[in-house]
Amino acid sequence: MEAKAQAKTVRISSRKVQLVIDLIRGKNVGEAFAILAHTPKAAAPMVTKLLKSAVANAEHNYDMDVENLYIKEIFVGEGPTMKRIRPRAQGSATQILKRTSHTTVVVAEKE
Repeated sequence: MEAKAQAKTVRISSRKVQLVIDLIRGKNVGEAFAILAHTPKAAAPMVTKLLKSAVANAEHNYDMDVENLYIKEIFVGEGPTMKRIRPRAQGSATQILKRTSHTTVVVAEKE
């Protein structure tokens, strides 16, 4: 049995989130929280919040033991990109891409 949590359209690029989730893939939940607490990346608080949600889903919806949970699967995908315009020299403009990401965490109990 497994529990899942998703964060969609978060205003951080998937490339930045990928660096953080690679650190915790396959780890126990307690160990993952410790790693995330000491990771100085912008995506760390977002991933922590998402992992807390997955653990709460496992405990509340499926009556799993929180002590035996591990991260079975964690991945990030690209979300919709917001396009903005920045004025440049001689009346021209440049496009600015504000990227978003969709992140999914799946936790399961160890047998």
